[in-house]
Amino acid sequence: MNTLLKIGFLLSAIFFVTIASADDDDAQPKQKVQRIEGQTVIVLDAKARQHSGLQTMILKPATHHAEYTAYGKVLAIQPLIALRHRYLTALTERNTASAKFKQAEQSIERQQALYREGVTAKRNLQDQQAQWQIDKAQLEATHFQDQSIKDEAILTWGNTLTELVYSSDTNKLNALLSGQQKLLQITLPSNQQLAHDIKTIAIEPAGNRSKAHKAEFISTAPQTDASAQGSSYFFQTTDKNIRIGMNVTAWIPEQNSQLSGVVIPKSALLWSMDQAFVYIKTDDTFSRRPIHHYSMSGDGYFVSEGIKPDEELVITGGQMLLSEEMRGQIPDED
Repeated sequence: MNTLLKIGFLLSAIFFVTIASADDDDAQPKQKVQRIEGQTVIVLDAKARQHSGLQTMILKPATHHAEYTAYGKVLAIQPLIALRHRYLTALTERNTASAKFKQAEQSIERQQALYREGVTAKRNLQDQQAQWQIDKAQLEATHFQDQSIKDEAILTWGNTLTELVYSSDTNKLNALLSGQQKLLQITLPSNQQLAHDIKTIAIEPAGNRSKAHKAEFISTAPQTDASAQGSSYFFQTTDKNIRIGMNVTAWIPEQNSQLSGVVIPKSALLWSMDQAFVYIKTDDTFSRRPIHHYSMSGDGYFVSEGIKPDEELVITGGQMLLSEEMRGQIPDED
């Protein structure tokens, strides 16, 4: 009897251990690698996805301009400031000459009246007329000087920046003088022209597109860079990392080259065997999708081929999926 009780107790223990083991298996997240229509996919149930910490996003449509690279430099504005000082000096001289000429006109009118009344000699009138001629010539000379400065400014800096020299509103010029704005001259490749609707470009001293800042269009430069052959343009930027004299790389949107696609976060793009790719989620499956072309766009990448809007993209956990996929391709040992 004791033997039968021992056997029954042992069988019961084995049964409960088996049930507990099965429960533990059910509690574990299930994941497996499969081949579906010639493509390797990873199947994760809800528990497995929660356990892995995967995060996804639904892609939205986006547009992007293709870009080409140009180069330029950060200009010193001392020559521009020197022109303004010359202009202000000329303006003072012109105002002084104008006041003297006005006084000479009044004086000659008095001398003419006195001469007609016989009160003054003709010689006094002639002396006053000579002084009037001298003052008139000096006033005209200040106009020529003023125009000479303006012509020099236009030939060197163009109309828009010349207006800063002559404007009574000094806010824009002071922004350059204080360093709040930096003045750039960007020279395009010889076969390129800046599209008329381009108002901003991206610039960065070290040539790192991901760290680029915006620069705003000012005007066409009347003179090109001596070391280049393309058209030059003036831009301004508030980028605090650039200094006067630095060379900069610029990325210029191409004319009539707007592309349609999606923007993906940097965390979504992975690399394996020199191939860029992302993971796309479809129901409970995750598949690897190669990315052959992408461009920097803000804090992410613009992709025009390979993935589409409304697809669900893995943005966190892609490296884990890659490891699982690689492990699933290793043959089981006998």
